[in-house]
Amino acid sequence: MTKKIGFIGLGRMGLPMSYNLMKAGFNLTVHNRSQPKVMEIAAAGAVAATSTADITQQCDIVLACLPDIVTAEEVLLGPNGVMANARPGQIIVDHSTVGISTSKACAEAAEAKDAMFLDAPISGGSERAENATLVIMAGGPKAAFDAAATVFDAMGGTVRHTGPTGTGTTVKLVNQLLVGVHTLAAAEAMLMGAKAGADPALVYELVSSGWGQSFMLDRNSSVMLEQTYEDARAPVRTILKDLGLIQELARSIETPTPAGDVAYKVFFQAAEAGFADLDMPGVLRLLEQEAGVEVKRKA
Repeated sequence: MTKKIGFIGLGRMGLPMSYNLMKAGFNLTVHNRSQPKVMEIAAAGAVAATSTADITQQCDIVLACLPDIVTAEEVLLGPNGVMANARPGQIIVDHSTVGISTSKACAEAAEAKDAMFLDAPISGGSERAENATLVIMAGGPKAAFDAAATVFDAMGGTVRHTGPTGTGTTVKLVNQLLVGVHTLAAAEAMLMGAKAGADPALVYELVSSGWGQSFMLDRNSSVMLEQTYEDARAPVRTILKDLGLIQELARSIETPTPAGDVAYKVFFQAAEAGFADLDMPGVLRLLEQEAGVEVKRKA
């Protein structure tokens, strides 16, 4: 029998992921708080569910990709949420970036219903969500991962089972630690070059060809040079949330993260200064105020 797949959360990542599931031929049912996106993908062939309970009761595998911890816990663990309506043998997957405690609570709630849960966060941004080359790191029962593998393969280019519950979330937080630290480092470096009188575009060209090259420098340099911060593919507030989860994990396992702690402090200050909704290299706006100079492409 063909498995029915449910997808909750049609945001910047979830909508293209859902389209890729349809392209792969899956029987897809969707649910989202914003109905225009539901209507859009329903017009392309998806089934529109009326509620979280409805989509959970209809589908064999339920995937969720949600914007923050509060929403994830409400949708997955709330009184009318996924776990409350889960069935024996069902597979429930959370693609959101949350904390270890949330992932473990979801796994326990699924187990109580004889269902299986995978914490399977994603990395790669909306571009890789669109072309189905996401990195998917899944923690939880191997049997659940094997059963959902073809679903993951329709959305990701690098798909791995990371181990028991919580390990998918752990790997994602490791990734986000590097994202936050490297984004701040790239902003510092570009600012220092500009303040010292170097052409920022030339700084980027040369550094990106040397040992100082990083993916986050590549990703963020054009935003800084063109000052296109308003197109927030990954807002400052989102990175701040992730850095907070990293601090929580680091404290729980008594592991020092000095660079991560500094990154959290600066991103927090940037958010407090009014830059929370800018794209993540928008943390530079805070540093520019202190330096009295802007990083931008020369005319």
